[in-house]
Amino acid sequence: MTKRKPQAIARNKQANNEINKKAIIWTSAIVVVIIVAMSLLIILDKS
Repeated sequence: MTKRKPQAIARNKQANNEINKKAIIWTSAIVVVIIVAMSLLIILDKS
């Protein structure tokens, strides 16, 4: 009869979204670092 259970489910969904955002941020940061490192290696190799 209480409507607190759907609120708990909504809170869990918000926590999952935050975890997904952190994973996306970490993955994109790693990809950016790899791209920068590869471009630096290519630039330094040409000279």
